[in-house]
Amino acid sequence: MFTLSPLDNRYKHETKSLRPFFSEFTLIRYRVLIEIEYLIALSLEKGVEELKPFSEEEQNSLRDVYKTCTKSHALRIKEIEQTTKHDVKAIEYFLQEKLELLQLDHAIPFLHFALTSEDINNIAYTLMWKHGLEKIYIPQCTQLIDTLSTQAKKYANLPMLAMTHGQPASPTTVGKEFAVYLHRLNRQLSQLKNQQFEAKLNGATGTWGAHMSAYPKVDWINFSTSFLNKFGLTQQILSTQVNSYDSLAESYHTLTRINTILTDLSRNIWLYISRGIFVQEKRNGEVGSSTMPHKINPIDFENAEGNLGIANSYFNHLALTLPISRMQRDLSGSTVIRNQGIPLAHSLLACKSLVKGLHKISPSVEKLYKELTEHWELLAEPIQTVLRKYGYIDAYEQLKILSRGNKITRENLVDFIQTLKIPDEAKRELRALSPDTYIGKSSELLKNLPIIFQID
Repeated sequence: MFTLSPLDNRYKHETKSLRPFFSEFTLIRYRVLIEIEYLIALSLEKGVEELKPFSEEEQNSLRDVYKTCTKSHALRIKEIEQTTKHDVKAIEYFLQEKLELLQLDHAIPFLHFALTSEDINNIAYTLMWKHGLEKIYIPQCTQLIDTLSTQAKKYANLPMLAMTHGQPASPTTVGKEFAVYLHRLNRQLSQLKNQQFEAKLNGATGTWGAHMSAYPKVDWINFSTSFLNKFGLTQQILSTQVNSYDSLAESYHTLTRINTILTDLSRNIWLYISRGIFVQEKRNGEVGSSTMPHKINPIDFENAEGNLGIANSYFNHLALTLPISRMQRDLSGSTVIRNQGIPLAHSLLACKSLVKGLHKISPSVEKLYKELTEHWELLAEPIQTVLRKYGYIDAYEQLKILSRGNKITRENLVDFIQTLKIPDEAKRELRALSPDTYIGKSSELLKNLPIIFQID
């Protein structure tokens, strides 16, 4: 009840799955992990003769330090930080204590050897983001895509009045409109999954200067590259003291595109509900208004839209701030990157809201057909197109005079078709047209999306 962010109170149950990836405790644990693994890697580097290779048992003991990292460990690190006023140095001093307990005192000089705090932090933050995406966000986004896929397949042949500029336009199908979002989301999700993340492990100003001063014969570039590859990261060979974070920014921007697509979906579903062509499920106990008992509000889509907007504001700031650092280093990005879990949480919350909302709506077949039968003027497009085929220079103008701003019935169109100088077969085909059958290849288009589903 007393936390600052709604992510930690009102929405805590929906976003708690991200806590193991973005909490302060998690940041501490990742830092400890990287320091330990770096120390082990140093011991296995033949050129670093003064640090003997840790035995398998010693390696396991060292790894247990981060594998069994607890709240009490984190609190000890925070206690040390009260003195150091430096969070990464506090990690190093904490690990000195652990090495003493493990009777590995001889390795203490090689803790954080030749590194700067950014070498630890940039790897930690990148791994937190990478793992949060892979374990939590991408599966949730995939669930949303699966939900849309089900809707697209189910309503592939259900005709629907399209609206361009808010006015009646050539019909489409409900399934095809869902499939548009499927196509867009799949493309962006593929980019998100295939994003290659860069990290740096090259010292104070990206030169391996300290490393070379101690061990000039060690191939430090290869050492760093191999170390980062073990975590699924690629080496950013050219950097200042800080990671450029271009790859993280690319990932943030992909999320903003996904969120923009989902904002478009949220608003359109909202409008379809308002228009009456989608109906919402009535659930016992739910209240739509504190004063109007009849209300069933599209709250899931409104909730999604709001959270997507917050997320994109954060993502844009992250993507525009992190790749910029004055000279070789400043701390403006340090305070910003701590917040990367917040927009992912809002994005996750939006995805969950959309899945929930999509399961509570269904098309109103009656309303869909009623709309279509009220707009026979939509057939002015195919009629004028056929007339062009048969050489009518003024085809568009004739149909404009007939239909623009006028209430058109089927009888009006049939009478007009009879006056045309075109083959009888063409007249029969035009007379057979109706707004609900004028859907072009809408249904067939869905068959061209085999990655999503197959239409029976």
